[in-house]
Amino acid sequence: MLLIYNACILTMAGEPIRHGYIWIDPPRIRAVGAGEPPADLLASHTGASLDADGGWLTPGLIDAHCHIGLFNDGLALEGYDANEQSDPVTPQMQAIDGLFHDDRCFAEALAAGVTTVMTGPGSANVLSGAFALVHTTGRSADEMVIQKSAALKAALGENPKKTHGKRERSPMTRMANAAVLRQALQQASHYHDQLKRSQADGKKDTVPDARWEALGPLLKGELPLKIHAHRSDDILTAVRIANEFGLRYTLDHCTEGYLIADLLAETFRLGQQDGYGCGEPGKGRLEGVIAGPIISDRSKPELSRASIGNPAALAQAGLPMAIMTDHPVIPEQFLALSAAAAVKGGLTPDEALRAITIQAARICGIADERGSLEEGKMADLVLFSAHPFDCLCQTRLVLVDGVPAWRDRQAAWPENLA
Repeated sequence: MLLIYNACILTMAGEPIRHGYIWIDPPRIRAVGAGEPPADLLASHTGASLDADGGWLTPGLIDAHCHIGLFNDGLALEGYDANEQSDPVTPQMQAIDGLFHDDRCFAEALAAGVTTVMTGPGSANVLSGAFALVHTTGRSADEMVIQKSAALKAALGENPKKTHGKRERSPMTRMANAAVLRQALQQASHYHDQLKRSQADGKKDTVPDARWEALGPLLKGELPLKIHAHRSDDILTAVRIANEFGLRYTLDHCTEGYLIADLLAETFRLGQQDGYGCGEPGKGRLEGVIAGPIISDRSKPELSRASIGNPAALAQAGLPMAIMTDHPVIPEQFLALSAAAAVKGGLTPDEALRAITIQAARICGIADERGSLEEGKMADLVLFSAHPFDCLCQTRLVLVDGVPAWRDRQAAWPENLA
């Protein structure tokens, strides 16, 4: 057990607790409260006690879209495992199979308070594979994993065009991006229909096709589709196709979302109805938008209208919004800095912190377990020396599932802190 007291707690589940405590029985939070720990709690506590000395406690930070562990730090082709460019349709790829658990960037992320990331294939293909939700600490990919297949990845716009067009194969245009995605979804739907008929007829000799098997959970609404789209027309194409197939989906990057925020907000509201996002044609369900990277340059044409005010515009329109690093575009340890930059663009500090904690957790589908400091939730949390958006803030302690995963080695700690 661990009791942390004398802390400013940003629970992300209500008002900040200016002076409070949190009691942890790994892997879960047992209690969170204001003031001093009550006498009955102290009487039953048998573990370490830590005086936070006025430090700031937050949930472990969550990045809803990155490629950490797949573009290995300091390596070029040898560590480039995020894009299987041999075909524009590779949904059968699994991030977990390409994840380098010992990439030093995981340790840097953990030291910055980032405890959970949604990482996966890049955007070279129209359909590139499954993203995984993983912790940023562990001795192997299997030890780090929270959810092996958390979403499937699609991409529209320039990246698939550039990757495959230069090889003189489809897709070479935005029309072809959309056509390739539609055809893959149609083929997967046909495959699963035929599989059902074969099973109903008692046939057991059907040869599985890994590509179409991988798309089955997407078509049934069991997994969302993360759709890479920057330009406003690509964003609306993503909405159009997701509606055609009744998909659950997120809009990732959504760089020009501020230009069509009202349209996206209406799309989100419509998708909240019962039966949407379950594979029924015409009934797509937008789960939220994942904006970013915030502090990068306008490195290609489809970023020419990037604005630091985009996250604020999306949030103000009523859209669930998370902020990404897109690591390695922005190194993972700068997730909090990215959210702080969005404050300069009009987000409130509370909205910005929610975008890398509870809102990111909701969009990633793990808000019932992570993203806020509440009784019963998994104890992923960070003790900072100041507010995490303070540029002089230092990380003091990081817990993952209630166990210390990183600590400031220059500080004094209780002897029995596990």
